[in-house]
Amino acid sequence: MSEMRLAVILPAAGFSGRYLEQGGLRSKLDEDLGGKPLLQRTIEVFTKFEDDDLTIAPIIVAGPHDPVALAEFKTRHADRLGLLGAIIVPGGVTHRWETVQAALAHVPADCTHIAVHDAARPCLSFDLLGRVLKAAREHTAVIPTIPANDTVKRVVDTGEVLGGADPLAAILGESAGARQPLRAVKETIDRANLVLVQTPQVFRAELLKKAYIQARPASASPTDDASLVEALGERVIVVQGDPRNIKVTVPADLTLARAIMGFREPEGRAAHKKF
Repeated sequence: MSEMRLAVILPAAGFSGRYLEQGGLRSKLDEDLGGKPLLQRTIEVFTKFEDDDLTIAPIIVAGPHDPVALAEFKTRHADRLGLLGAIIVPGGVTHRWETVQAALAHVPADCTHIAVHDAARPCLSFDLLGRVLKAAREHTAVIPTIPANDTVKRVVDTGEVLGGADPLAAILGESAGARQPLRAVKETIDRANLVLVQTPQVFRAELLKKAYIQARPASASPTDDASLVEALGERVIVVQGDPRNIKVTVPADLTLARAIMGFREPEGRAAHKKF
């Protein structure tokens, strides 16, 4: 069996907008998971994974595009990540795909495969990682998925706010924009053959690079890399994912991640300030 040389890209250019809007106190990547920043825990899955026919290098963390924000990001993370063999590069300006594209420029020519993994998905297990990599030895594009077990509905904004018009709110100067919008069901979607997609997504290196050259989106912003590969007409293979492989998007997800990983709520200083 020939050796797989895997580059790992972790898009980390976002500003945790939804996380902060829901009550987060800092970037979700800086949050404490067992005394270490969440970002570090995510990277450690790859540095601790063992396979005799696999070399993982480099691990590329694509941080903020803005030079000032990138410098602050490096101040918080560069020392720790450097010890893990990870490098930090500038990400994209606006969209996730721009960040991955920026990171692709740093993938060495001798890498046979590229994995793209959400930086805020720290609960990745060795079993799942091994399952994806095993399939990637035989297929050019592999993604982990889990069944869409819940009923799926498409909803629309009605233009109204929850609770209807509130004269008292108007008197007190509260804007309708500050209240929860009222949405209604448009349709129920048949969930047969529907799956929820996770990461890491693993591709033959030349295929992912080709996808980012030939299938670059003009206006739409794909939320995963497999979408660009699909746009080339290439087959994307799915393997069994893991419900525990959650992505931290809001503070409640962080509580769940700690429970999954067996970590207690932190005390004292934020993890990225502990030295």
